[in-house]
Amino acid sequence: HKCGPLLGFFGSFFVFIPLFMVFLAIYITTLMTNLGLTALISIDLQLQTPMYIFLQNLSLTDAVYSTVIIPKILATFLEEIKAISYGCCILQYFSFVLLTISECLLLAVMAYDRYVAICKPLLYTVIMTKAVCWRLVKSLYFVAFLNSLVHTSGLLKLSFCSSNVVNHFFCDISPLFLISSSSTDLNELLVFIFGSLFVMSSIITILISYFHYSDCDEDPLQGEEIQGLFHLYLSPDANNFSLDKDKIASLFYTVVIPMLNPLIYSWRNKVAKDALHRHIFTLNVHWLCMLNMFYYT
Repeated sequence: HKCGPLLGFFGSFFVFIPLFMVFLAIYITTLMTNLGLTALISIDLQLQTPMYIFLQNLSLTDAVYSTVIIPKILATFLEEIKAISYGCCILQYFSFVLLTISECLLLAVMAYDRYVAICKPLLYTVIMTKAVCWRLVKSLYFVAFLNSLVHTSGLLKLSFCSSNVVNHFFCDISPLFLISSSSTDLNELLVFIFGSLFVMSSIITILISYFHYSDCDEDPLQGEEIQGLFHLYLSPDANNFSLDKDKIASLFYTVVIPMLNPLIYSWRNKVAKDALHRHIFTLNVHWLCMLNMFYYT
């Protein structure tokens, strides 16, 4: 099977070069901030708490999320024939759905963790142990994997004989349903049911947690914000006009949000900044000692 071309971006080669540089800078920044935070939490003992374990998984998810989407975008800027193979399209779709639901569930778990920490501080270490924390993380990834498997299996049953032109910059739900030559009613129903289940349950959990913050004496972790735009997948039936709007929205949450999440959730936090400064200082001292040893020997 073949799938392509990708019609996410239009323009000449001279337009694509600046775009390539911008997206490359965003991708490098995303990887550095997210993987840097992941490594920092792994090596710093003071950050070995449930809250930072959830943040670590969020950062790792964002790093993989960007890697699933941005490298192919960069390739299309340089390729004369902007296409994607059928196998790569299916793999990208599977990974995208998996990571989207994983992040959605992670945000809900993070909100619950902050609710327990702020409103029930004396019971926090009993309720949110490391074992419970990792069980929650493994469970949400497993649920997200099963959800992605169901949607991808449904996609594999569709036929794409009439057209293979994907009107998007990656293999998203709406453009794939639009070019299918077979009925997508069952697929759209599954997207609506599972999307409603996961998204609404996550939103309700977050809203209930934040509602209870008002009854507590302390404020929640600064910078925790609810991410939206999931409505795109609760109504996957789309025309070309709505697809153009979806491209802009998709660009925001697949490219921009993964870059901003570390700043929103972690790097503005004093504990994380102190840990970073502490390890930078230790690293500098280490290199100075190495240079002194090299100089005197």
